[in-house]
Amino acid sequence: MGGAGAREAGEGRGALGPPELRLNLPVPVSTDDISDRYLKKAIAEINELGHEIAQAAGPDRVPVLGSGGPLAEIFLLKNRPQTAEVHEGVAFFGRAGQALLKSIKRLQVDPGAVYGTNVVKFEGVDDEDARRWLARELHVVQPKIVVVMGQDARTCLNAVGFPLSDELEDRPGEIQRFTPTIDALLVPDIDECLDEQGAKRAFWEAFKALGPWWAELPPY
Repeated sequence: MGGAGAREAGEGRGALGPPELRLNLPVPVSTDDISDRYLKKAIAEINELGHEIAQAAGPDRVPVLGSGGPLAEIFLLKNRPQTAEVHEGVAFFGRAGQALLKSIKRLQVDPGAVYGTNVVKFEGVDDEDARRWLARELHVVQPKIVVVMGQDARTCLNAVGFPLSDELEDRPGEIQRFTPTIDALLVPDIDECLDEQGAKRAFWEAFKALGPWWAELPPY
């Protein structure tokens, strides 16, 4: 009794109940839409940070801002910019960037999955500001690994006091835990390795650990 009619009435309303109870339910969003929103948010936050750094630098100093994907899996960090970087205002512009690009391709790492920056954004920057801006970059990019180039960059990263972080030890070429979600790899400073063959080999021996790490990275 009432079986067919009740089923029809139920089917008319749908499994979630009558229309008035469905008005406040969230609208389904596709994975692509979510990714696009995260990307737009990251771009906006990186641009806001760049504006703040430029304001702090003032009219007489050129800020050197990070470059690459704002949601990159790999975060390249070195201590201070070279002349070519200062001239363009872009981190890893010039010989160091070209050498790294070749190494990244050699390891079959996607160049689009890389973001690079310097600890020192402009000459004479306050150490506290440098650490604060670096922490914000890490929060925005949310990488899966930080490739730390040289001891000065390692010292600064350890001084940031990033939430839930371990102190990065002096173990070049070894994947270390940095936070529960971020690994770290210490390598020699790329800017000091471009002109001497032994230094180039030392850099490559440490940097190539990135290849197996990348190969084991699970897909999204």
